[in-house]
Amino acid sequence: MKPLRLLVVAGVMAFCTSQGLAATSPSASAEQASADLRAAIEALKNAESGKDRIAALTATIRAYEGGLSALRDALRAAAVREAEITKSFDERRDEIGQLLGVMTSMEKSPAPMLLLHPSGPLGTARSGMILSAVAPALQAQADMLRQQLTEVRNIRALQEETQSMLQKGLTAVQSARTALAQAIQDRTDLPKRYLEDPEELKSLLDNVETLDAFATGLANMESDVGAPRGDFAGAQGTLPLPVFGTLLRKAGEADAAGITRPGMLLATRPAALVTTPWPATIRYRGPLLDYGNVMIIEPASGYLMVLAGMGTVFGDPGDVLAAGAPVGLMGGTEDVSATLNAGGEEGSGADRTETLYIELRQDGNTIDPGPWFAETKDK
Repeated sequence: MKPLRLLVVAGVMAFCTSQGLAATSPSASAEQASADLRAAIEALKNAESGKDRIAALTATIRAYEGGLSALRDALRAAAVREAEITKSFDERRDEIGQLLGVMTSMEKSPAPMLLLHPSGPLGTARSGMILSAVAPALQAQADMLRQQLTEVRNIRALQEETQSMLQKGLTAVQSARTALAQAIQDRTDLPKRYLEDPEELKSLLDNVETLDAFATGLANMESDVGAPRGDFAGAQGTLPLPVFGTLLRKAGEADAAGITRPGMLLATRPAALVTTPWPATIRYRGPLLDYGNVMIIEPASGYLMVLAGMGTVFGDPGDVLAAGAPVGLMGGTEDVSATLNAGGEEGSGADRTETLYIELRQDGNTIDPGPWFAETKDK
């Protein structure tokens, strides 16, 4: 082989080593997430026919939202992978061209001629040894390039397929949310543990100027039985978040205006379902000051959990709810294009336009809710 060709092949072998032959494929994760979401969409269509419509609808809506979150993360990773492959091709365009040139030359040359060397039998033997070592690397590099091109093609096809699938899913989940709201309105079998005096509550609402004052006043209003039993204190660090979302601000962390609040703020998607993280009694639900719709639940005696910022709230004061029961929906309108177009940058959050404020109070005092939830306990 000519010295120049040997140098080209050596460079190609180095390229092969640096890129790795067994790169993982985010597109495979995206395909799995797409399949899971498709199954959730099918379940949404059948949820209304279940024996317990509220439980069935809640479970399927949560499955859809979880699948949507996984799909978005997978699509984002796939988009990043596509960009990496494209950048790699652009940066190594010359080396890839040389690889193709070497392989084309080897393919056109008769096999015996490849082994001949002008220095004689010893040179020919050495040439044969080099060729036998280089050929597998060249083939491996060609296979890797083929796999990368196939991966890019699969990612683009998946993005096109996902657009149609998400549109169907949006229609199904909107129908399920409407059915859930109606089912909650129609239910009559919930136990009651708290029967407040409407006039006392109205007076409290008319005279408070802060959420803190309202929650304190509400805590002082007597309940006839008390909150559901259970070791709520012992559940610290294990509770699921009440909504699919990402932590936007921790308790005590200042916002852009320099204002701090004792609760934490989650960024969520529009119309996301909000559920109880623990069995609880509804103590208040409705609009409050500038917090939008507020749900205050009592998970245990001496504790109150405030969920503020929802577009819709479910239930009535005194309702005793199981863990995972729906208490409301976030505001806003869900947009399929936001799911697809917001995935280019890690943590862009462009599709999480709503915020849920979570505050936890014990014996009238605010405490940091972050350590209570599994997803935020270490943040």
